[in-house]
Amino acid sequence: MEEQIAELTAQLAELTASAGVTNTMFAETFYYLTIPLMIIIHAGFLAYEMGASRTKNVLSSGVKNILAFAFMIPTFYFFGWWIYWALPTGITLSAGPAGISGGEYASSIALGWGDAAQYMGPNIADQASGVFFGAFALFAATTASIMSGAVIERIQTVGFIILAIVLGSFAWVVAAAWGWHADGWLVTKFGVHDFGAAGLVHAVAGFFALGVLINLGPRIGKFNADGSANHIAGHNMPLTITGLMLIIVGFFGFLMACVIVPGEAWSWFGDKGATIYGTPITLSALSFNILMAVAGGIIGAWIFTKDPFWMMSGALAGIISTASGLDIYFPAQAFVIAFSAGIIMKPCADWLERRGIDDAVGAVTVHGTIGLYGVIMLGVMASGFPALQGAAGEVPVITLTGQIIGAAVFGLLGFVPGYGVSFILKKMGMLRTPAAAEIAGLDTTKVPAQGYPEGIPVSAAPAE
Repeated sequence: MEEQIAELTAQLAELTASAGVTNTMFAETFYYLTIPLMIIIHAGFLAYEMGASRTKNVLSSGVKNILAFAFMIPTFYFFGWWIYWALPTGITLSAGPAGISGGEYASSIALGWGDAAQYMGPNIADQASGVFFGAFALFAATTASIMSGAVIERIQTVGFIILAIVLGSFAWVVAAAWGWHADGWLVTKFGVHDFGAAGLVHAVAGFFALGVLINLGPRIGKFNADGSANHIAGHNMPLTITGLMLIIVGFFGFLMACVIVPGEAWSWFGDKGATIYGTPITLSALSFNILMAVAGGIIGAWIFTKDPFWMMSGALAGIISTASGLDIYFPAQAFVIAFSAGIIMKPCADWLERRGIDDAVGAVTVHGTIGLYGVIMLGVMASGFPALQGAAGEVPVITLTGQIIGAAVFGLLGFVPGYGVSFILKKMGMLRTPAAAEIAGLDTTKVPAQGYPEGIPVSAAPAE
């Protein structure tokens, strides 16, 4: 009998070990796949912004996107990733109640500069930190691409890169540490909940772009002497709309990467799928709500504008407006919130334009205004729901007051550095291209190359 018990115990141990390996491999594969899906977001931004540019600026807009992507990876590796783990409790480097934060903890897992890093090098002991880092690095790149669209056709390349680094490897990372971490003070003290990063990615990037636009100024010819605005059409609306659809495809990867899947490295979340806050989430819930949000945003924008550009922007607004609560909403709630976002989006963009802000693609509105709208709507719809699981002491809950506080902090974390850094660049002559270069076209004067060296074919006029 004892031999049989020993044999069964050994078999059970073997099965348990096998299950652990399977879970870890699944976690690694899951995050690994989110990375190429999120790269589709950048393919979308590339097409979106090039299509929204005039022919003389097509490649300049594309080059900015490529460089934003390239610079985000090393800068996020060297200091952005460390900030996320070091600063959740505020401007201090102390650890929070969950014990997965603080300067010492950050240096042990995310110090990219020296030998102290345990998990940031090529090894086979750790199977999750690298791919989880990759997902976060792509979040950082997304923030830079959001800002990129707003400033096309007149910003200097080096100035843009500096701004992209500040946004992607600092500003949004502080927001994530404070509001998207189990030890984040916005979470533990105010119950802020932003599952899909409507505020801490989209609103931060949108309001950062607003700060930049104030100093950058409008494109030549955008506004008349009486303050009225002229429409500056991009050269290829089908390319822009296709780009927007690619961003929607990439959003599935973006939101997948917001899910903590079971695996060794994330054992503090238990053996179930969870949000970054440890609250329950399933891919089934995401599937319902993402699709309903896309549909609601498109329909709302179509009813209000009938404009293909704003309809596809409405799809983005639908996802962003519901992103904070995709883990909580019923599908019908997601649809209604997204529908309302699709309706209010264009009036918000027009309001901004009437105040002299030339946002070439509506990024401030779609990502900034709608991002904050989404954060606050969760407070309206889900007050009383747990904001965090597994917290020491009393579990914080979602409240409207807390969500408003979170929205205000996210907006300021974007706008203040965006305005401040762009103001300094403006004084140094590194922000705006010279007027002559802007008029001639940035492809020829700054890239230098032309997207359409032989011109764009024009259909023959119909015979009279």
